[in-house]
Amino acid sequence: MSMLTSRYTGSPESMFDYDIRQIYSLGIEKYSDSLIRGKMSDAFWDIELPQQMTSAVVSSPHFHLYLAAQVKLHDKGFLSRDISVRELIEHRSDLHHIFPREYLKRNGLTKGQYNQVANYVVSQSEINIAIGKKEPKLYFSEIMEQCQGGVKKYGNITTEVELAENIRMNCIPESIRGMTVADYPEFLNQRRILMAQKIKEYFGSL
Repeated sequence: MSMLTSRYTGSPESMFDYDIRQIYSLGIEKYSDSLIRGKMSDAFWDIELPQQMTSAVVSSPHFHLYLAAQVKLHDKGFLSRDISVRELIEHRSDLHHIFPREYLKRNGLTKGQYNQVANYVVSQSEINIAIGKKEPKLYFSEIMEQCQGGVKKYGNITTEVELAENIRMNCIPESIRGMTVADYPEFLNQRRILMAQKIKEYFGSL
């Protein structure tokens, strides 16, 4: 909660002191429940948190909480059937761009635009290499061919059911299958909302 709401930034000593006094007065359960209900309403999850994820800083606490949610929920890496996000993180896997960086650079986007945290996924390096500079519309059409018995170019996903589940796990809108650079801003908006909902699910499970 403190990471999501930046509760202890600014003057942490004063806030610590206030919280300690409230806990002493009300008890930890009653105080924490009232605090969470007040600070983390539906508006927080649906509007405020997605807005806070408009960031190109990969060290963002919100993005780290998203990755923690993926680990907790046993999600698979982007376009991976067998390898989990946990395993990829443990092996120091790099983050990769859903809309490839070079593709966006070629279309005139700046570093602050193509390095948005909502454009990042944890994936196998070989899958990232196979994607290369291709736009999502192109490489997803090749993945669909793979799901219909074609040559496997992107991991071991071989059915549309597996693909749909992987897209869901990685908080990617279904419309990614037909997206080009013109759709990138809307893609970011949609994915931030989905990422915020995954963090909400994780938070509720603790």
